[in-house]
Amino acid sequence: MKAKDLKERDTADLKELCEMTRKELFANRMKNHTGGLDDTSLLRKARRDIARIETLLRERANQGS
Repeated sequence: MKAKDLKERDTADLKELCEMTRKELFANRMKNHTGGLDDTSLLRKARRDIARIETLLRERANQGS
């Protein structure tokens, strides 16, 4: 996910997207542990997407204060 695409979304949508990405990360971790995950780069991509989303949410919270 690109930061530019994320900036266009509203705050509620970002929070929902963050929760979905966290669930996907957890599912991928379980698949990796059991040997069912073929593309292990998904773990890193999901962590980075979560970090991007949380950064935008933090920026928006600081602007509102």
